[in-house]
Amino acid sequence: MNFRVKDLSLAEKGRIQIEWAQRHMPVLNLIAKEFEEEKPLKGVRVAAVLHVTKETAVLVETLMRGGAEVWLAASNPLSTQDDVAAALAMEGVHVYAWRGETMEEYFDAIKTIAKSEPHVVIDDGGDFHAYLHSQATEIAEKVWGGTEETTTGVIRLKAMEQQGILKYPVIAVNNALTKFMFDNRYGTGQSTLDGIMRATNTLIAGKVVVVAGYGWVGRGIAWRARGMGARVIVAEVDPIRALEAVMDGFEVMKMDKAAEIGDIFITATGNINVITRKHFEKMKDGAILANAGHFDVEINVRELESIAIAKRELRNCVTEYLMPNGRKLYLLAQGRLVNLVCAEGHPSEVMDMSFANQALAVRYIVKNRSTLEKRVYNVPKEIDTHIAELKLKSMGIEIDSLTEEQMKYLKSWII
Repeated sequence: MNFRVKDLSLAEKGRIQIEWAQRHMPVLNLIAKEFEEEKPLKGVRVAAVLHVTKETAVLVETLMRGGAEVWLAASNPLSTQDDVAAALAMEGVHVYAWRGETMEEYFDAIKTIAKSEPHVVIDDGGDFHAYLHSQATEIAEKVWGGTEETTTGVIRLKAMEQQGILKYPVIAVNNALTKFMFDNRYGTGQSTLDGIMRATNTLIAGKVVVVAGYGWVGRGIAWRARGMGARVIVAEVDPIRALEAVMDGFEVMKMDKAAEIGDIFITATGNINVITRKHFEKMKDGAILANAGHFDVEINVRELESIAIAKRELRNCVTEYLMPNGRKLYLLAQGRLVNLVCAEGHPSEVMDMSFANQALAVRYIVKNRSTLEKRVYNVPKEIDTHIAELKLKSMGIEIDSLTEEQMKYLKSWII
């Protein structure tokens, strides 16, 4: 049996969810039709470690319509939508994913799909790439190329490239303008607040929301929180981003100070130990802790566990920690991605562009594998632009084009 999911009886429900996502992903639907006609991935094995959601299912089905054989594992133990995983298994996808995997099961699933000896690998976070480069080097040597969906994963791959150990070319899908300017900002901004509200049913208006990190994800979260009536404080280590946050109208201060006044804390840095013991000890009674970064390392849960005198699961996705002085802190999603654990992740409309980049990047790798070097590439500009054009077209929006005279002017230095 070339799949492992929680419950195959959920497949019909999952199929309906996938159809809902398809309805809101017009760009990927257009690419799927093109793939079905051309079969650019015929005979190609694709192994992917992604959040197993209804949007991911649309990407997987697009690759299959292009002729690919797809092996799929989850990129987070708690983000899998079990009904979607069941539906994909029934459609012939070799999917190994279920919500609530242990860390051992999580990595076993990655090992399992690696054994398919894929031609192309797709990753979200870099765990798959790291596994291939550390524990399955013989398989990695045969890979034509890969893609990476997240900032965190791209950072890890750049480190591999700099150390000279990268064994195949990788396209940093995260760096596409039609990905990070929209997915990271609008997608994560909305879905993070959605996850917090679903888990806690708390009112955002009037709260002090502390956002750690003012990259594209942090920007999106800060803007959405302000739009819902929150007083937003930004904590940053980069002086340029901190200055930008000030100019955008946010308060900027050190986390040490923000810890004393925040009601809701949201980490979005991609780094470790952003909120630690010294911060927990200063937080007010009832503070809510949430993470929007890929890995569960930004909020130091081990230190929170070490100082708490008791804990209990108060409601789904909410763990209450009792501090020695009687204060209570509330950790959401065990410190994992709050938008995917407590809600459904990004809206389908924004994942439409992100996964369009993935599909076209896979085709690009297959077509150009003989000339690509073992390094990290950005998505070719023509792919990025084409996706933006398709998205505008799907929205019924037309834009102007440069005239011959204007193009000539832009290329000339003579006034």
